[in-house]
Amino acid sequence: MGRLLISAAMLLLGAGTAVADANLQKLIEDPNQWVIQTGDYKNQRFSKLDQINKDNVKDLQVAWTFSTGVLRGHEGSPLVIGDIMYVHTPFPNTVYALDLNNEARIIWKYEPKQNADVIPVMCCDTVNRGVAYADNKIFLHQADTKLVALDAKTGEEIWSVVNGDPTKGETNTATVLPVKDKVIVGISGGEFGVRGSLTAYNIADGSLAWRAYSMGPDSDILIDPEKTTHLGKPIGKDSGLNTWEGDQWKIGGGTTWGWYSYDPEENLVYYGTGNPSTWNPAQRPGDNRWSMTVMARDADTGVARWFYQMTPHDEWDYDGINEMILTEQDFNGETRKLLTHFDRNGFGYTLDRVTGELLVAEKYDPKVNWATEVVMDPNSDQYGRPQVVAEYSTEQNGEDVNSTGICPAALGSKDQQPASYSPETGLFYVPTNHVCMDYEPFRVSYTAGQPYVGATLAMYPAGDSHGGMGNFIAWDNVKGEIVWSIPEQFSVWSGALATSGDIVFYGTLEGYLKAVDAKTGEELYSFKTPSGIIGNVMSYTHNGKQYIAILSGVGGWAGIGLAAGLTNPNDGLGAVGGYAALSDYTALGGQLTVFALPN
Repeated sequence: MGRLLISAAMLLLGAGTAVADANLQKLIEDPNQWVIQTGDYKNQRFSKLDQINKDNVKDLQVAWTFSTGVLRGHEGSPLVIGDIMYVHTPFPNTVYALDLNNEARIIWKYEPKQNADVIPVMCCDTVNRGVAYADNKIFLHQADTKLVALDAKTGEEIWSVVNGDPTKGETNTATVLPVKDKVIVGISGGEFGVRGSLTAYNIADGSLAWRAYSMGPDSDILIDPEKTTHLGKPIGKDSGLNTWEGDQWKIGGGTTWGWYSYDPEENLVYYGTGNPSTWNPAQRPGDNRWSMTVMARDADTGVARWFYQMTPHDEWDYDGINEMILTEQDFNGETRKLLTHFDRNGFGYTLDRVTGELLVAEKYDPKVNWATEVVMDPNSDQYGRPQVVAEYSTEQNGEDVNSTGICPAALGSKDQQPASYSPETGLFYVPTNHVCMDYEPFRVSYTAGQPYVGATLAMYPAGDSHGGMGNFIAWDNVKGEIVWSIPEQFSVWSGALATSGDIVFYGTLEGYLKAVDAKTGEELYSFKTPSGIIGNVMSYTHNGKQYIAILSGVGGWAGIGLAAGLTNPNDGLGAVGGYAALSDYTALGGQLTVFALPN
């Protein structure tokens, strides 16, 4: 009888999970709402709304604004579920629920009680990339790694769980991804010797479902040495150990603070891992697997189907955490399930997301010089590996040697600021950094909770170019080439939004929201918000009217000098000097600005 009751309960729980999952999928597919930070599971950041289009976007006006009350960098975007908008802030990670039916009245406000000691452990500003929604809950992963499930209607805490330990350097800056009956979360702290991991918690009660580390024993990485593949071949036993010297893997980095995608048909979650620790390559000989890697994992078990390591033995801090955008496109006459990834290292990758086959690897900024190419011949022993240029190799030049003129800089040809994809044009719209650096590695010792970097950097605009530090580009992921490019004075640190109105929106570090023609890149609209934009553009409708919303509030790695009041050019891991002129164009201030066409 007991077994029958348990089985019946499990059936009911499974049915409830299936219903919740179906409800979330239905909400995600509704263009009138914006339910998770990525817009959809494919991470396309495309809106089917077309009330605002390339012919009338010039008439866009500010509909209303909302001050967040926080001054640091504002990444991510608001969510809209039904008639409620959810807005988050950087540390202390306050969450607001706003009533769209009543002049954005605050329905509830959640104020986490976090220890301010977490602030100096956060590498590159106190940013947070936003909350997510599922099963009538709002999920917030706080800076101190506390994951909280809040009642979406009341803001009351339903459950919470601690995902890491800030005293060891473990923090969080990323959003979460609800998938089926689980919520997927990552960890930050690669600059503190944290060993990266991706973790799934059960949505119902916050209990641990699985955790997959980026390096270590096979049982920690959740791999099958004979079935998990790298470029089509089994990765073999102890791959996360034998590419490291001694126990260096225990403080190996490979953190998971970027964006996550999901393919329901394949039941695979896709994400990237960050830089190996330390930044001094001489202290960690070997390929340092599986840092700098695209990973595809089973959502139910966490077991990996395939990996692809983009930058073996990273020498430049080219984290691989940027978003994986999923599409179905024609490739050489065959419709294939593709994954496109714009890596920090300056290469735009296109892979088969089912098998992990590498299809395209081309530079999406022509100034990239640290490698000549990625070898595409499957029969070569260099297959899939970038061909490093000796002049720009911090490993070959040695410790305490300043390697100059490396492009891109450590913040990459693109950092976490997410690109968008339009299935109507077949193009990707990519916010990029046009920045180079000098890089001097030095020996550093590990102490838990203390910076574990081991390099001094200086950043500056790419030479022999337009003089600015950014471009906003349209990219063809099948051909591997730029279709058009818009030069910008500073890095474009905002996430893009493409729409069925034949327009693409993005923000600039000076604070401009811009709308451009999706086919040509022609600028159609520009409005300067109160502070620099590092947030992501989103769209929704209310009472039949389309709105565009963006968080402004300068900060992040590029704006760390302003955000944290730093003046030494080498501070902020080299960004303070590179972006010193930004203070001439904008100032601190967290604000949501919502736009609409006039009535």
